Amino acid sequence: MAASRYRRFLKLCEEWPVDETKRGRDLGAYLRQRVAQAFREGENTQYPRPRDTSFSGLSLEEYKLILSTDTLDEFKEMNKGTWKKLQEKFAPRSPEGKHTAWARALPRPRT
Repeated sequence: MAASRYRRFLKLCEEWPVDETKRGRDLGAYLRQRVAQAFREGENTQYPRPRDTSFSGLSLEEYKLILSTDTLDEFKEMNKGTWKKLQEKFAPRSPEGKHTAWARALPRPRT
């Protein structure tokens, strides 16, 4: 956005050269000075926010709560697939318990 405005300004400068005979009162020189100042200040401009909400209507505090690590961990836990939950449920606590955990989980054949 700013780049297109700056290009239009450069084109205006080509069409409106500085008149050296009008020192201190030349419109072309004044325009160049004001536009250069506006572009320098534009980098530091802070636009005021009319409201402390976003498009969703949530406040800053609500966003902080939602994006906290604890909440995200809870969401991850909720979204885990069935296979991952089963793996964690039957995972052995020790290396030697590896076979016994799966043996407990498997149903016994009927005889």
